Amino acid sequence: MSTAKTALIIGASRGLGLGLVKTLLADGWHVTATVRNPQNAAALQALGKVRIEKLDMDDQQQVIALSQQLNGEVFDLLFVNAGVKGPDVQTPNGGATLADVGQLFFTNAVAPINLAQRFVGQIRPDTGVLAFMSSVLGSVTMPDAPELALYKASKAALNSMTNSFVTQLGEQKLTVLSLHPGWVKTDMGGEGADIDVETSTRGLVDQVNAYVGKGGHHFVNYRGETIPW
Repeated sequence: MSTAKTALIIGASRGLGLGLVKTLLADGWHVTATVRNPQNAAALQALGKVRIEKLDMDDQQQVIALSQQLNGEVFDLLFVNAGVKGPDVQTPNGGATLADVGQLFFTNAVAPINLAQRFVGQIRPDTGVLAFMSSVLGSVTMPDAPELALYKASKAALNSMTNSFVTQLGEQKLTVLSLHPGWVKTDMGGEGADIDVETSTRGLVDQVNAYVGKGGHHFVNYRGETIPW
C-alpha cells in the first residue's frame, strides 16, 4: 500500500481553503491546515482527521514559528490559499487609503511568497507541488471586472512575485502552480457565481495531481486550461 500524501493548506477556515481540505481528505491525503483564528474553525474541525495550526500569514514571526513547529515534516503539496478581496470601492479615485492598498498587496502578493520561501525546503523533492491561489483576473490580458481593479492588480503582483521566486530556486526541481479556481460561490465570489466550491476544489486537486513531477511554473484554471500571463 502506498503511503498517504501530505498537504499543508494555508487559509482553510472557510470557502475554497475549507473545500480543498475536504477534497484532499476524501482522496486519502493527510492534511495540515492553518487558520488565523482557531475559535472560528468549527467547519474545519468538523471534517475530522485534519491537523489545525494557527497562522496569520501576514505575521512573519508566526510564519517562522510554524516552520519551526513543522520542522522535519515533508509535504507533497503546499497550497497557499489565504487572501483578501480588498476595499469595497476599487476604482482609481474611489477613496482606497494607503493602509487599504498596502494591506491588500501585502496579504495577496508579498506574504504568500514570504511563506513559500520559508517552507520551500519542506516540499518533497522532484514530485512536490507548490500552489498559489491566483485568479484569471491577475492576467494583464483580462479586461473584465474593472470594479475590482485593486484586487486584479494584487493577483497580477502575486503572479509576478511567484515568477521571481521561481527564478531564484536554483537547482531545486519544483512544480509551481498559479491556479484560477473559477468564479466560485463563496463569501468572496457571491451567490451569483458560476460553480460551487466542490466543483472548483475537485478540479484544483486534479490539476495538482496532473502536474506532479513536471517542474516549471504554470498558470492554469481548475479545468487545466492555460491562462495567458
